[in-house]
Amino acid sequence: MSESTLKPLVPLAVTDHRRDILGFKYIYPVVSRRAGGVSVGINLNPNNACNWRCVYCQVPELVRGNAPVLDLAQLADELDAMLEEIVHGDFMQRSVPQEARRLNDLALSGNGEPTSSKQFGEVVDLLGDAMRRFGLLGQIKLVLITNGSQMYKPAVQAALARMAALGGEVWFKFDRAPVAGYSEVNQIALSEAQVVRHLKAATAHCPTWLQTCMFATDGLPPSESEQQAWLELVQSACAEGAKPEGVLLYGLARPSTQPEAPRLSRLPEAWMQAFADRIAALGLAVKLSL
Repeated sequence: MSESTLKPLVPLAVTDHRRDILGFKYIYPVVSRRAGGVSVGINLNPNNACNWRCVYCQVPELVRGNAPVLDLAQLADELDAMLEEIVHGDFMQRSVPQEARRLNDLALSGNGEPTSSKQFGEVVDLLGDAMRRFGLLGQIKLVLITNGSQMYKPAVQAALARMAALGGEVWFKFDRAPVAGYSEVNQIALSEAQVVRHLKAATAHCPTWLQTCMFATDGLPPSESEQQAWLELVQSACAEGAKPEGVLLYGLARPSTQPEAPRLSRLPEAWMQAFADRIAALGLAVKLSL
């Protein structure tokens, strides 16, 4: 692939996580505020299909569903072209702000739930091969950004174990404790028992961070009862054997494309810090990204 094929239309920025910025189907680079550098995204859901519908989701034309059949040869070619430019080319100098010119991770993320792909395990192995060939093992992370809904499946658990051997980690979405078996933020039927079961499975097979998005709705922050329910469910999960590494707490960075978007807004730094302090009081590490 030519150099011009890989040149973004605009410099990368934390506010722009477009999946098609290079014209690729599966691979896209972003500047990640949580990663603190460049993250190479692997989009296993180019059909914009997810089994959840988070109200803050920035994916346009999001639909309910699972990942399609993937062209693994094309995915591998796109990844090789991207890593060749980053590792041996001048992609960083051309496209990345100076303060973010480091490759932090390969991230299984994209426009839906990555583990909904029946080829998820094959993709993990493909990524591991690429990391070896480009000398990246032990140098960068392999990250799975997931809603955790498929963690009960043996094939997913086996792939997580292989991720762990590659120095991988899981970012497990936990935005709010469900109320009466439903999560309003994630628009999904979900019980507390499911959250605990899935988190236990994740932490048993791969180092796992909780990732939590906090925001105001109609100008109001999450209520005290919502905050307390979140804290109590994390405590309960840990008491039952879940062992998260900590919590990635973050606020809104990019506009939602969901119907609820006009109702959502960023929370003040003081509010976010206060909630981070409450999490830390549980004995968990907290990484706060505003």
